Amino acid sequence: MLARIGLSSNAVWWIAVLSAGMFGLALLAVPVLVTRIPTDYFAHPQRSDAKYPRRYLWFRWIWLIVKNVIGLALLVLGALMLVLPGQGLLTILLGLTLLDFPGKFKMQRWIVSRKSVFESINWIREKRGKPPLTLS
Repeated sequence: MLARIGLSSNAVWWIAVLSAGMFGLALLAVPVLVTRIPTDYFAHPQRSDAKYPRRYLWFRWIWLIVKNVIGLALLVLGALMLVLPGQGLLTILLGLTLLDFPGKFKMQRWIVSRKSVFESINWIREKRGKPPLTLS
């Protein structure tokens, strides 16, 4: 199928290798990231903004711009990977975590509050010796 759109067999192999590499990286990264979430991160219905000192306001703006550009790029790449080989859903989720938009924390809290997701996260945390997340 990919040969029909003009990709050589060499390119297809590279795409397959990169896809497998991203999958392996995700398997390693998810437990590390899940254990770094503070226990009470989702315990409150609303989240306050990051607390940057006012003297570093320029840094906050640069950081927000860079983070959102990378998040948008990952979102677009993830959408492309839904039809091309790759970890599309994982890339989309990573892009969404980097983007800043209204209702982001509410969406994250809703996803984590799903029984299967919540139990999976707490199972990983238990295996790593971390206390479980709390939801209020």
